Formats: sequence, C-alpha cells, structure tokens
Amino acid sequence: MSIVVVGSVALDSVKTPFGEVEEVLGGSATYFSTSASFFADVKLVAVVGEDFPDRHIKFLKSRSIDLSGLQQRPGKTFRWKGKYGYDLNEAITLDTKLNVFENFTPLIPEEYKNADYVFLANIDPELQSNVLAAVENPKLVALDTMNFWIEGKPEALKKALGKIDVLIINDGETREFAKEPNIVLAARKILKLGPRMIIVKRGEYGALMFSNNSVFAAPAYPLHSINDPTGAGDTFAGGFLGYIASIDRFDEQAIRQGIIFGSVMASFAVEDFSLNRLISLTMSEIRERFKEFKKLSHFDDLHEPLEK
Repeated sequence: MSIVVVGSVALDSVKTPFGEVEEVLGGSATYFSTSASFFADVKLVAVVGEDFPDRHIKFLKSRSIDLSGLQQRPGKTFRWKGKYGYDLNEAITLDTKLNVFENFTPLIPEEYKNADYVFLANIDPELQSNVLAAVENPKLVALDTMNFWIEGKPEALKKALGKIDVLIINDGETREFAKEPNIVLAARKILKLGPRMIIVKRGEYGALMFSNNSVFAAPAYPLHSINDPTGAGDTFAGGFLGYIASIDRFDEQAIRQGIIFGSVMASFAVEDFSLNRLISLTMSEIRERFKEFKKLSHFDDLHEPLEK
C-alpha cells in the first residue's frame, strides 16, 4: 500500500546540550517519509529551492521514496534554526526563513491521487483541505498541526479535521486547541470535530490514543543517549502510518501496534542529529526494539483475588 505525504523539506541548523549541526536535512515530510519508507511505499509532495543539495535527493531516492511530487523552484530552500536546553521537549526557534516554502502550493501528480493512505504534515490547514479535495477516496487520512495554525487559522483547521481519520498532535497543542487543561477532556472535545481518533504525542512521556470507544497509552523508550529531538513527532507519524499501510488494516489491534512502531522509530531518530540514526537503522533493530517496548508495559493478571 502507498502513502502520500504533503509537508516541508528543509535545511535545519540545530544546537542541543550535546552538539550542534548546520544546514542538515530536515523538514516534516522528510522525517515522515524516511520513517515510513521502512514499512511502505511513500510518495512525497513538497518544495525545495535550486540550492537544495543533490546528496539529499540521492538519499531520499535510496529509500525508494517517490519524488515525482517534489517541486524545485527558483530561490532558496526553507531553513529553520533552533536550539534545545536540557528540557528536550521544547524547541526554541532562533530563525525561520520560509523562502520557496512561503508560496508552496501542493501539486498532486495524477499517479498520487489514488493513494491508499495520506499524511498531511504541518502546513496551512487550507492547503491540507485542498490536498484532500485532490485525492480520490483514501482509506485513511492522518493530519498533524501546530500552535501557529491553532492560533492563526482555527476555523480552517476545524474544517480540515472534519475530513480526516486521525489527528496527531502534541499535548500542549491539544489543550490549547480545545481550550481545556485536562488532556482527556480536551481530546474528547476535539473528537467531536470529526476525527475517528486523536494521538497525543507526549515526548519523553510517550503517547496517548483516544477514540470514541477506547484509550491507549504507549510508554516512551528509556534511552541512554538523546542528542536531537527535532523531527521526532514526524518520525513517530511515519512509523505509525507506515506500519498501518504495510498491513492494510486499522482495527484496534493494528492501531495499537502502529503507535508502538511510531514510538520505536521516534526513539531511534532522537539518538543522533538530523536523520543520521535512521540512515544506519536496520529492520532487525526495529523488530528488536518493538519487542523491548512490549516488555516495558507487560504485566500478568492476578492469580488470586485481592483480600483485605
């Protein structure tokens, strides 16, 4: 099964307490595509400038990512510069230069329009709705967003949410969008806008999934080394939707397994800067960490009833 992803391809400069890199490969669509490509065929829709390095194109192609939807326009590629303190859950943006991404209009190639799965990465919700109007009856649509759109285009975002199946969003954004400090009540309010489920990313505390019928909590993997959390959320989404597409099922069991695979992929991504860890990652490592995730929260039923 194939996945179409629409989002950003960028050059990032990142500083953390553990190191610093300049103009490395980044962007929401890049992290998602690389992660999802371990499980499924990925078709990327994004825009870069004429300065975008050829080595990054070669890398994406090496992951068998279809780049027919990657536009290259006159001008410079989108750039983001940020830093993290020891609280790696929060990025401090130092500089953003949208460049060619400022006027990005997603163009969906004909061969993409019958994709089975669609991921709308963090872009203008009006553009997200336009993409959905261009694709033909996908089986499942997932959408990510951020506080910039929650604050700037809340009505457009609500409209987009009425057309999707899965909202992937972090805990602070969930509370802000719902105007509700309690994460459970906030998720319930957002579900009323149309999504079948909401997956709340909680960084080092794991993830929560809410649907109208169930709640699922996934732990975060206890890592010895975290160097760069940039792109972890999009890597999570890629692992989640990539797995779902690979088995072509989205029942309760599949969704829970997909969330764990998303957590697995994100746990690898943060071990190094940019996509360096994903570049060297193997499927055997993914399988082994999935097993380790299962052990993290496994416990047996009681053999005897509790007594006072």
